[in-house]
Amino acid sequence: MAQAAGYVRCQLADGFDFPVGKPNADGYYKSRGYWPNGHLGEDWNGRGGGDSDLGAPIYCTARGVVIISENIGVGWGNCVIVRHAYRDETGKIAMVDSLYGHLHQRQVKVGQLMEKGQLVGTMGGNNGMYYVHLHFEIRKNLRIGMNRSQFARDNTNYYSPTDFINKHRVLQTSFQKYPVPTGLFAPYGRSLADARSDGDGGGVQVPVLPTTRPATTTTTTGPADDDEDFWAKLRSRLKQGKITEGLDAPK
Repeated sequence: MAQAAGYVRCQLADGFDFPVGKPNADGYYKSRGYWPNGHLGEDWNGRGGGDSDLGAPIYCTARGVVIISENIGVGWGNCVIVRHAYRDETGKIAMVDSLYGHLHQRQVKVGQLMEKGQLVGTMGGNNGMYYVHLHFEIRKNLRIGMNRSQFARDNTNYYSPTDFINKHRVLQTSFQKYPVPTGLFAPYGRSLADARSDGDGGGVQVPVLPTTRPATTTTTTGPADDDEDFWAKLRSRLKQGKITEGLDAPK
């Protein structure tokens, strides 16, 4: 079902971890890795083999906001996507999406704030279509949603999950909250060019963010100016469909 465009304010992620066997994927192995123009994520299986890991807990890789949680059907089954804002190695703000596919059960709702290690759902095999496993992706492009076939299947849109996690195990954070956009994506299997953008039919919509800071009781001008600049840059990146380069955070 179509989801309303908007944003949720959330603290930055303090680090990323593996979605199984926390804290270090203990008891699990990658049965299939990531490679561009091929497999765009990682398949994680329990070391017990077969379907022995049915119903095992799947954890959120980092602090973030749930932007998709539904039974997509076809080859996906129950699927969850969480969006994460974090401070990159340059000190600027960047965002990625993490995807958890083929779940037996989903335990989260759209708009829900998540913490690293919080339960996302349980491991499944898309109702017997596959051996039980978790399909896990980390995306640079925030517009993909479930319409993966309409985007280049390479490093311009995706990260290698293990490489990304290992490079971002511990991150600088604070109590300050930043705007994390949510919004609509092209329907599964539909062309971006054909998708409607008026919100009546589930087409692509780049989130429309406020041009000014949400109303507060303060009257100072300096921080507000910084915040407006942050929002302007964020809107510009969203229109391009990506937030891969860091944004300077408001002071």
